[in-house]
Amino acid sequence: MIGALFPLARPILHGLDAETAHNLTLRGLALLPPRRPTQDNAKLAVTAFGRRFPNPIGLAAGFDKGAQVPDALLGLGFGFVEVGGVVPKPQPGNPRPRVFRLSGDGAVINRFGLNSEGLDVVRNRLASRSGQPGLVGINIGANKDSTDRIADYVACTTALAPHVAFVTVNVSSPNTPGLRDLQGEAFLDDLLGRVVEARDKASAETAILLKIAPDISLEALDSIVATALRRKVQGLVVSNTTTARPANLSEASLATETGGLSGRPLFAPATRLLAETYLRVGGTIPLIGVGGIDSAEAAWTKIRAGASLLQLYSALVYAGPRLVGSIKTGLVRRLATEGSQDLSTIVGRDAAELAKLGMKAD
Repeated sequence: MIGALFPLARPILHGLDAETAHNLTLRGLALLPPRRPTQDNAKLAVTAFGRRFPNPIGLAAGFDKGAQVPDALLGLGFGFVEVGGVVPKPQPGNPRPRVFRLSGDGAVINRFGLNSEGLDVVRNRLASRSGQPGLVGINIGANKDSTDRIADYVACTTALAPHVAFVTVNVSSPNTPGLRDLQGEAFLDDLLGRVVEARDKASAETAILLKIAPDISLEALDSIVATALRRKVQGLVVSNTTTARPANLSEASLATETGGLSGRPLFAPATRLLAETYLRVGGTIPLIGVGGIDSAEAAWTKIRAGASLLQLYSALVYAGPRLVGSIKTGLVRRLATEGSQDLSTIVGRDAAELAKLGMKAD
């Protein structure tokens, strides 16, 4: 129902500032009656992190920061939903306005700054859905004013791991000062070691994932991958938003806003980084491809670049929830054209080629 109504609602929502429209969408989802997603084509099933995902299309973190409506979102057809980011203590984030639509570019800039209701509220909401079907993960960060950021990640892991399928360690948000510095090798090694230890004590079945930034060198990527593998992280999320501003953005005035850029302009650099990451992990751990997915063709390219699972968010602002079903239908058609029985045969198939193309595009 909500998918059919989106074309009518979009002019109204886009007539509001982006954050107000987002909050109204969350309220609308909260009012929906419980709904189970329709059965997916078996060819779309993916096994990763010891779990069976009914389809590879996930909702990226940032949409449902407070874990208010994960089951309503699963009802839209997502194979999994990542809620958050959450930080231990409630914090308001950056002043409004802090999110901007670049409609001409199919993009969004946000500088929310990890606004969060805090750990206790999110834990209680996730605990209340215990036993419900559907795979839900949580994105965790550190408070802006924290004096011990590693302790913040440990606290979030300890409290939330028993209630989710995976915990994503977010050290790549561009909107919390100094957070991306945590991607440095020595600090990251300590951070991941302590997070994995906390997970082992809280819930050994919960996977630990690491989300990385697109704005890193290949040398930095080498270090991040080596550290993640050494610390037995079970997956990488590639990638977060970018601080870069491509010269060809049509929304020139909005492009000057600070924050992380997501959507269509992120597709090429994020896909290149995904391919480079796949070449480094060598299939030892699954990758989640994020950034600029707005069609079945884009999703297929991410899989060819090395993604076992996918996440999207910004494209929903423009296409609405029907996009999820459209992508799934398109993937099934591509598999039939290829004569493949499942997506695993496609994962990383063209990673080397796509990495080279990305290098030339730079």
